[in-house]
Amino acid sequence: MARRENAEINAGSMADIAFLLLIFFLVTTTMDVDSGIARKLPEKTDEQSDVIVKEKNVLDIVVNRNNQLLVENEYVKVTDVKRLAIKFIDNGGGLGTPIDDKPGEPCDYCGGDKDPNSSDHPSKAVISLQSDRGTTYGMYVSIQNEIEGAYNELRNKLAVKRYGRSYDALLQDYNDNPTESLKVKIDDLKDKYPQIITEPEPIK
Repeated sequence: MARRENAEINAGSMADIAFLLLIFFLVTTTMDVDSGIARKLPEKTDEQSDVIVKEKNVLDIVVNRNNQLLVENEYVKVTDVKRLAIKFIDNGGGLGTPIDDKPGEPCDYCGGDKDPNSSDHPSKAVISLQSDRGTTYGMYVSIQNEIEGAYNELRNKLAVKRYGRSYDALLQDYNDNPTESLKVKIDDLKDKYPQIITEPEPIK
C-alpha cells in the first residue's frame, strides 16, 4: 500500500488575516471621551482685595450627596433652577457696580420685580453652587446647564430688544464671519448680564 501523507495547512497568510482583523477593530471601535465644562479661569494677579458682597446678592444653590437640590434652603427640582436664576439675576432692585469712581446706576433693561430683598443688579448677582463629594457628575452638569441657560435666555431677550436678533444668532454670525461690529454687540450683552458663578469647596 502506498503511504498516505499527512495534510498540511498553509499558514503563510495568517499574519495578513490577523493584521486585517486588527485594522478592522481599530476602525470600527468607538472610544468614550470624557467631556468637561468649559470655564475660563481668571488670570493670576498679585493684588489681593477684599470684596464685600451683600447676602441678598448671592443665590445659594446646594446639592447634597443624595442629589437633592436646595435653592435658598428650599427643596426644588432641577428644572426650577433656570426660572429661579432668571428671577434673581434680572431682579434689578438697586444700583449696579460703581465704575471709575462713578456711582452705580439702576438697571434700566431689567424686567424683574425690583424686589429690595433680592439682587441689586446683574453686575452684582452672584450664583453660588456648592456640591457634596457624593453628588453625581450628571446632576452637577445638569444644574450647570440650567444656570447657563438662564444667562443665555436673558442675553437673547435683550439682544432681540436692542439688535433685532438673538444672542445665539449673533454668536453664530460672529463664528462664521468675525467682525468688530458683532464683537461690540456680543461684548455689550455679556457686560449687561455677566456670568458670575462661584463654587465653594465641596461638602465632605
